[in-house]
Amino acid sequence: RASVGDPVNGVVETAGPEVFQLEEFIRMGLAAQNDPRTIVTDPKATYWGAELRENTLLPGPGARLAETRFTDWLAQQA
Repeated sequence: RASVGDPVNGVVETAGPEVFQLEEFIRMGLAAQNDPRTIVTDPKATYWGAELRENTLLPGPGARLAETRFTDWLAQQA
C-alpha cells in the first residue's frame, strides 16, 4: 500500500501482529534458512549506540499492522 499510494512526506511504520525479542527474531530467521550460526547476546550491548529497552524497536501507536505472522512470511521466502 505504501509503495503505490500518495507520498506521505514522512515515516510509515509497519509491523506484523507478533512481538519478539531481537534475539528470538534473528534466531527464527536463521533457522528458516537452515543457518547453523549461534546467536550470542550481550545485555549491555547497544543498538547503533543506543541502549535497547523492552519496547524500543516496537512500532508506534499509528503503525500499520499487517496480519501476516513472521513464521508464515518466512515460509513464503523459501
